Amino acid sequence: MHMADALISPAVGGSMYALSAVAAGYSIKKIHLEADPKKVPVMGVMGAFVFAAQMINFTIPGTGSSGHLCGGMLLTALLGPYAAFLTMIGVLLIQCLMFADGGLLALGANVWNMAFYGCFIGYLIWRAMNGRTMSRGRIIGASVIGSVLTLQLGAFSVSIETLLSGITDLPFSVFIGMMQPIHLAIGMVEGLITAAVLVFVYEARPEMLSLAEAGEKKERFSARKTIGILAVIALFIGGGLSLFASSHPDGLEWSIEKVTGSTELEAAENSIYRQAESVQEKTALLPDYQFKNTESGLGTSFSGILGSCLVLVVCGGVCYVISRNHKKKGLS
Repeated sequence: MHMADALISPAVGGSMYALSAVAAGYSIKKIHLEADPKKVPVMGVMGAFVFAAQMINFTIPGTGSSGHLCGGMLLTALLGPYAAFLTMIGVLLIQCLMFADGGLLALGANVWNMAFYGCFIGYLIWRAMNGRTMSRGRIIGASVIGSVLTLQLGAFSVSIETLLSGITDLPFSVFIGMMQPIHLAIGMVEGLITAAVLVFVYEARPEMLSLAEAGEKKERFSARKTIGILAVIALFIGGGLSLFASSHPDGLEWSIEKVTGSTELEAAENSIYRQAESVQEKTALLPDYQFKNTESGLGTSFSGILGSCLVLVVCGGVCYVISRNHKKKGLS
């Protein structure tokens, strides 16, 4: 559901940057107050996991479309909404700059659509269903309901942002009529994937889940081993399973194609769009998760591993710096 710049006007893009920046600033403040060093490795590893998982497009049977994990619901169940939101920003930023996945002008909108709802609205659902008593059934229910609802909100926001931008010929009623049903199906699959990961964590190390109480359930693995297993899975997904991703267009591209006959739209001839494209051309060392001028599977595997490692370092590093600064102020 990464929006391209061709869908969004500079005014709407700038507004979404501002909204996302406010949410990010508030999240930094909250993490600064929490100063939980245990979140540093989890933030890094789960950011890498979400990056890798987003490379796996799964086919939606009978539609000719595909979808991928957004990850906000998964992250918020493990990290809480603030660390989860910053982690998602790290994932989307690296995807945009390093791999040209999603437009630079549309990055603020993509953060809002894919991260804000999943992390903040998703957390409300997680807390409502798991705040008192946690169980496998409640985890599965919260995962599916949260993933479906937040993805529906994200898809709706894409349609509204496109409408307000007014730079495409996409009829709003037709476009939203395509976007909502296909993302309902994608949300169901994402919910099941999210549930599988969270149930594993619940069985292995339940205290890693947000709102879980220590001693609530017997732990099978140490925190280090659980994080290590998730890190290995992330590298396996990014470096191996990514080769088997569906070639069908994702839900957004599919919706555009159903309306216009093409999965892509041309960006307006405007200096802002040219500048944004120029920046991405310079920063995207592996555009579309491939080596330049080749479609070798080696490029996909390398992109998955490199991207996962970059996200791990960036997200874990951000959390570490914020926590460290809090400790220094506390000692001064």
